[in-house]
Order: sequence, then structure tokens, then C-alpha cells
Amino acid sequence: MTIDRRHWPNDAKIAILVTVMFESWSEGKAPPYSPMTTALKPGTVDRLGISWSEYGGKAGIWRFMKILDEMEIKATVCISGKSVELYPEAVRELYKKGHELAGHSYTQDLILPYLTPEEERGVIRRCREIIERAVGFKPVGWFSPVAAPTEHTAEFLVEEGFLWHGDTNDTDLPYPLKTAKGTIVAIPHSDFTDNRVLRGSPRDFYQVYKDTFDFLYRTETKGMINLTVHAHFGGRPLMSAMLAEILRYMKGFPGVWFARHDEIARWVLAGQ
Repeated sequence: MTIDRRHWPNDAKIAILVTVMFESWSEGKAPPYSPMTTALKPGTVDRLGISWSEYGGKAGIWRFMKILDEMEIKATVCISGKSVELYPEAVRELYKKGHELAGHSYTQDLILPYLTPEEERGVIRRCREIIERAVGFKPVGWFSPVAAPTEHTAEFLVEEGFLWHGDTNDTDLPYPLKTAKGTIVAIPHSDFTDNRVLRGSPRDFYQVYKDTFDFLYRTETKGMINLTVHAHFGGRPLMSAMLAEILRYMKGFPGVWFARHDEIARWVLAGQ
């Protein structure tokens, strides 16, 4: 592993990656987490949980687009193949606005370590093809459900033409990861996403990212923050207000590069 110690483009002090998770689950399944505090018996269909998860495609993703438009920021949107099928208008609008679309399995309960290698390869290809059919552009990035890849994932992604994945968290900065099939850029994901404050204060989301930004901006010449939100939770007003506030704060500093993951990946690969 070789960490690129060059400065960011245009001598930026810090790179901010805005990552949006646009997720769906299989028919009749809800996310394994929710703001509701009473657990249902195993095997019960959680209809409220399912409804809660559908907010992302119906409202949350549109609110994110409005905020990002106002801030003139392009995000990377990690999207389930099923979300593409359910919300094609939103997907086309994301692409039209210049946001990166990255693969994020077909559904979030289709977890790669539970599959055979051939099933995993099929899921990656299926998700890529669904996105490509929807917008006419082949995705180059991938993030596995629950950040759980297998020993084969990176190689399969290289075979399918992907440039980066977000399935490692062993460094602060991106790096070229060599596999038997070629090189892919590993981009570390966030330690603190919006769902960390699911049953807490949304203000904590703002404060954690502000404190991290202030520390990196003050003490390091090349920092990076992967600021991650979910459309079905972070897209609600109580969290979106915090997202808008922290982005506005970060934009108030010189030397801040708001980058899509594919821009980061191509910059890393160009420096090899």
C-alpha cells in the first residue's frame, strides 16, 4: 500500500467527499434499524419500518439535491439497483445535475459475504447494468452493503471496470489497491454517518464534522473527510438542516476541495 503524499489539486488543504446513500430493501423487508424504540417479534412484517425506508426516494433525495444545488456541490450517490428501478426520475435528475452514481448492491439485505462468489459477481454486474441502462453511463464506483466486502469483491470490481470502492477503512487517505486482476482505488468511508445520531441529537452530527474539519484544517496539510448521509434518514428536515449548516461552514474556508469519489480515484491513479 502506497499513500500518495502529494498535495490535493490546486494545493487544497482538505478534500470533502459528500456521500449520499440511496438505499432500498427486498420486498417485505425493513432496515435493521429505525428510530422506533419498540422491537417487533421476529418474522413480523415491519410496515412502518418499510414506509420509513421509502422516504429516501420519495422526498429525501430531492431535498438533498436542492441543498447541493444551493451549495454548488457535487456528491457521490451510492445507490441500490432497486432504488434505480423504483425512482428512475430521481436517478436521471441526479445524473443530469452532475452527481456521481455508484453501485451499492441490488438491495441492502443482499449482503456479499452471504453469497457464493458467482452470486456476488452477478450482483455487482446486475447493479452496474441497471445504472447504465437508466442513465447511459457506466458507474465506476462501488460501496458494499453494510460496508462488508468479501475476499473477491475488489477483483470482481476491477473485472467489471470499476475504478474505486469504499470498502476499506484502514487509512485516512485513498490509495491504489493492487489485486490479481488490476488496481482499484480504496477510498476510506466515514466513521460517523447520520445514522449514528438516529436516536440522539441531530446537532451532534454537525458538531462532530465541524470539530473534525477544524482539527484537520488546523493541523494537517492534506486532510480528507467523507461526509456521509442516507436519503431515507438524513434527507428528513431535522437532519438536512444540519447537513446544510455544516456544508455552509466548510465552504467558508479557502483551500477546500469538494470532490466526487471518481475525481479522487482518477487523481490517485494519475499519480502512480
